[in-house]
Parts: sequence; structure tokens; C-alpha cells
Amino acid sequence: MKKIIKKIGVLTSGGDAPGMNAAIRAVIRAASYYKLESVGVYRGYEGLIEGDIVPLTARDVHHIIQKGGTILKSARSDEFRTIEGRKKAYDYLVKNEVDALVIIGGDGSFTGGMVFSKEYDFPVIGIPGTIDNDIYGTDFTIGYDTALNTAVEVIDKIRDTASSHNRLFFVEVMGRDAGFIALNAGIGAGAEEILIPEEDMGVDRMLISLEKSRRSGKTSSLVVVAEGDKTGKNVFELASYVEENLPQYDVRVSVLGHMQRGGAPSCFDRVMASRMGVKAVELLLDGKSNLMVGMINNEMVENDLELAVKEHHKINPEILRVSEIMSV
Repeated sequence: MKKIIKKIGVLTSGGDAPGMNAAIRAVIRAASYYKLESVGVYRGYEGLIEGDIVPLTARDVHHIIQKGGTILKSARSDEFRTIEGRKKAYDYLVKNEVDALVIIGGDGSFTGGMVFSKEYDFPVIGIPGTIDNDIYGTDFTIGYDTALNTAVEVIDKIRDTASSHNRLFFVEVMGRDAGFIALNAGIGAGAEEILIPEEDMGVDRMLISLEKSRRSGKTSSLVVVAEGDKTGKNVFELASYVEENLPQYDVRVSVLGHMQRGGAPSCFDRVMASRMGVKAVELLLDGKSNLMVGMINNEMVENDLELAVKEHHKINPEILRVSEIMSV
């Protein structure tokens, strides 16, 4: 029997990503459009356990679509991993008469939502929000496009300095387990080499490639490195190794860090987040649960949360091939 949905809750969990506010806004306004009540849960699952739940209306989410971060805040919650913690969360949802939950986050957030949904037969829909773009079942995650453009803009500026001083720059971008930002930003910024977790090219091959670039007449070079790359222990040790073996290069390191998470979301992220928020509410109204909203070939799709958690979004081999050709 389909559960009647009268009030929807929304929370953000895990690392923040530009466009999360656009998704929050879409969920709240879609709920209002369909004559439903809605609440926001502050600080993710931690706030859910503590009952940090507030009513939100369509007017409460005005002027947030252009803001980075998340107005609902985000926090890690070890307690939600326990049966007792999830029971507290459920009791607060019941107390606030919340009938369903929309979770905006990554695979860790979805794991918690999936377990919770199964334990209490509680309707849950996931929206993929992470700059890493590593969630299975969607071409893009909320925040990825913005982070990618931020990285390219900064790398372009570093290129100016590299060219002016005949330097080799190692630029580390985010991506502990996935190289989507590094690969695409590297191609977009014209990097000579791109190092990602999915492809271990080895330091010797990289040295040969850099030496080849120098001999071909390149007086400066850029190497874009995903933070999870396995070629070296870290980007600084990698740079030191190159400096020792190719003393002709004046080597520098730039770590872009959390600047990639911040800033106003791109138009692409705002529109996609809006579409995903509406789709999430409509899935709940259709009596569906334990699903993640995704976008494939510019169409909104739905996938099992379990698949989103267990499977991995793979790097397109054609883009890898292009990156190799472009490094000539």
C-alpha cells in the first residue's frame, strides 16, 4: 500500500558542494507546488539525531540558488552508524510528522539513508551532491561542473606564472578516489601530464614524458595531479623526485584544496540541481523509495540507492585517449 506523503524533510550530508542550495530550494518549492509541507534538517544525520528540524516554506529558500555551500550545514555522524542513533533520528521524524526524507550527498550519505529506510520502512530518495563526480547512475553530480571550472580558472593563472619563469608546476586538485576533476581540468587547461587514481602511469614514465616535452622545446610544463593519485606518496614527494632526476626543471607545487568546493554554482549545476529536486519529490509522491535521482544523456533517471553505493562511476576511456594525444 502506497504511503501518503504530507510532509517532506531534506538534509545535506558529507562534503559540501556548490549547487546543494539549489537542490534544497527545488525540494522545498516542489513540495509547495504539490501542496505538501516541508522541513529542513540542520547538520545532516547529526542534526536528525538531535532533532534540529525546522519548517521551511517556498519563501524561506528565496535568494539561495546562487549561494555556494549549504544553508542546512553538514556534519559527520558516528552515532547515526549505530542502531540507537538511527532510532533517535526516526523518533524525531515521527515527532515532527515527517513522512519522507530527501538526502543530498555522496555514497556515504546514501549508505546511511539506505540502511535507515530499510530498518524503518521510511521513504528515502537520494540526490547526488559531490564535486568528485564519482557516483554511479548519473553522468554528473551536483557541484562537479562548478569545481571543474574553478580548477581550470586557477590552473590558467598558474600557467601564466609557469610560462613567465620557465617552471614546472605540479597542481594538485581534489579527487581522493576519482580522477574526474584532474582529467577534465587537465585537458581543459592544456596540462602536459595528468595523474589520476584510476591510471598509475608510474614515475619513470612521467619522467620520460617530461624530458620529451623539454627536448621538444617546451620551456614550461604543468602536471595536474588528483590528490588520490598512486604515482607518489604525495604531490610534494613527487615534485622532489622530479627535481632530483630532472634538475633542468625549476619545480613548484600548488595545492588548490578547498577553494574547489566554494563559490557560486555554475548555471549547469543550478539547473541540474533544480531538476533533481523536483524529480525527488515526484518520486516520493509516486510511492517510490530507496532510489537516487540521476541525469543520463540530459534525462532525469532513477537508480537503486544500493547500486549508487556499491558501483563506481568509471572514467571514459575516450577522454583518457584524448589526454594522451594532447600531451604531445
